[in-house]
Amino acid sequence: MVNKVKIARIQMDLTPQQLAKQIGVTRQTISLIEKGKYNPTLNLCLDLCYALNKTLDE
Repeated sequence: MVNKVKIARIQMDLTPQQLAKQIGVTRQTISLIEKGKYNPTLNLCLDLCYALNKTLDE
């Protein structure tokens, strides 16, 4: 399964650390989300969407 969060992050030219700092989580949280080992809350999903200029559907 392709991880859309990782692809969007790379397209925005962000490191996991930069994205984590932008939305107020740890780099490890971003890593776990990208690996599919962490199910983020709706609020965290929305924060990711805003930071990556994506919609929840994308």
